[in-house]
Amino acid sequence: MGTILDYLDWRGDLTFAQSPFNEVDNAILSQLSYVNFDRIVPPKGSDVELSVAEAAERYFHRYEEEQIRSYGIILRNSVELLRKMAGTARFADAGLSRFQNVIDPDETKQFSAMHIRLSDGTAYVAFRGTDDTLIGWKENFNMSFQTPVPAQLEAVRYLNDTAKNGTLPIRLGGHSKGGNLAVYAAAMCDPGIKARIVEVYNNDGPGFDSSFLQSDAYQEVRGKIRTIVPQLSIVGMLLEHEEPQVVVKSNRSLWFQHLIMTWEVTGNRFVRAEQVRQESRLIETAVKSWLEQLNVEERKQFVDNVFMIFEEARLRTVDDLTRAKWRTVAQLIKALNHSHEHKAVLTRALRILFREGRHALHDGTTKVNG
Repeated sequence: MGTILDYLDWRGDLTFAQSPFNEVDNAILSQLSYVNFDRIVPPKGSDVELSVAEAAERYFHRYEEEQIRSYGIILRNSVELLRKMAGTARFADAGLSRFQNVIDPDETKQFSAMHIRLSDGTAYVAFRGTDDTLIGWKENFNMSFQTPVPAQLEAVRYLNDTAKNGTLPIRLGGHSKGGNLAVYAAAMCDPGIKARIVEVYNNDGPGFDSSFLQSDAYQEVRGKIRTIVPQLSIVGMLLEHEEPQVVVKSNRSLWFQHLIMTWEVTGNRFVRAEQVRQESRLIETAVKSWLEQLNVEERKQFVDNVFMIFEEARLRTVDDLTRAKWRTVAQLIKALNHSHEHKAVLTRALRILFREGRHALHDGTTKVNG
């Protein structure tokens, strides 16, 4: 089976007039939003567009191949996708505009989005998922006790500001946190914009708390939401979903299934799986049981303390964590022992998490063997 890169080889010569927009096109545009288009794509506030082909030319003029090879896997894959899109009839002339990229440590906010005008007379508003900054990941964890988080509010402002004067039908989408932002923006945007929304794609993104899912705003767009998750979904199992989920196959294992670039494609659709794997259900059960036993303040303290430790250890990105050596580990332990209060909060929360994980594993094993 192929991937979205193969899809561009197989069907990139087909225009949208020849083959209508589909779920794979959605995934491609969501993935494209990870590319750093600062000072390349015209920013929010400008009505100027730049084609994908022009954006690619400017990007590869600005960034050397050696630098691109040093990127993390998500950004590196996204740049390769841009390169291939620029050579296709389907996407080369798509118009990129209204790019915004905001990282605000004081607000714990990581947000990026842009408009992509397609030749079928529609616009796709792509919301970037979590990048490799720990600020972005902390905001994800904050969703366990806070609604809305700053990026969700920013998504609504962005959509209202950039779509208010338009007339084109709109699709919204994103991968990981970007999918969550797309759903939130669709639900909470101005009525005139909401009426123009055709579909909303949540590609393996987290859900919401039950109060949001019960709101009239969410119910108004629920029927337009398309949620896609891989068999071993972790992020997409977090919090609550009401809408149906399409489960797709990935050519990789474990965490790598979260990456859109690993999802298997045949023709103009993803390869279906019957259901998510048992491991996903076990993780979902354990995390939900864990959260039920922590009140809102305890959840906040846990997240604040974990990321306070990262801050004291001078860790800023996910790469910093994966490249951490024993000296950094020693710094983490020292930071943890610095405060008995922080240590107590973390110890209790982790003890509950491990206990619920064991219970979920035992119950899952019992059901399989029973």
